[in-house]
This record gives sequence, C-alpha cells and structure tokens, in this order.
Amino acid sequence: MKLIFAIVNNDDSHNVATALTQGGFSATKLASTGGFLMAGNTTFMICCENASVDSAIAVIAQNSRKRKQYVPNAASYAANEAPVSYPVEVSVGGATIFVTDIERFEKL
Repeated sequence: MKLIFAIVNNDDSHNVATALTQGGFSATKLASTGGFLMAGNTTFMICCENASVDSAIAVIAQNSRKRKQYVPNAASYAANEAPVSYPVEVSVGGATIFVTDIERFEKL
C-alpha cells in the first residue's frame, strides 16, 4: 500500500476532492499553508493499493492547474526617493505530491 500526500491550491480543492471521490478514492483533507506565499492550501492524504497510485495522481493532475499571480516584491530604494515596491509574477497552483510506503493500514 501507498500513502499519497497531495498539496493543492485552495482554488482547486473542491474539484480535486469531488474527482477523487468519483474515482473511488478515500481522502482526508487537511488545511495547510504554503511557506513561500503564505497562501492557503489543502493537503489530501490518500491511502491506496500500489496499482492505483498512478490513477490517483492522474485524477489530481486533471483537477489542479497552475496559474499566474502577482505578489509584492521587496521595496527598492533610490537616492532621495520613497521606497517603491514592484509586483512580481509567480506561478501558483498545480499540485505537489509525495508517495510513501505504508507498513500497516487499518480503517476502524
């Protein structure tokens, strides 16, 4: 058995959860926060048979997408002027996935 940790953007959370359920996967949702943008994410924990890992990852990939977002940059200082902050475009969304082995699984 494998345990899949899938971290997805909150904007994609509902679609991923619905698609996983429709695909026959049981998932536990945890609220999480990204370290770079300090934005809300959802972490899914999915336990499945080894043969189902690729199917679960495909469901997640099909229902989470990357998008561009502008974030404030550190202020720039010019001589005798007020600090100016220019927005920087970053890529957010998609999914970050970890797959680990499970030694024992029980659903009581």
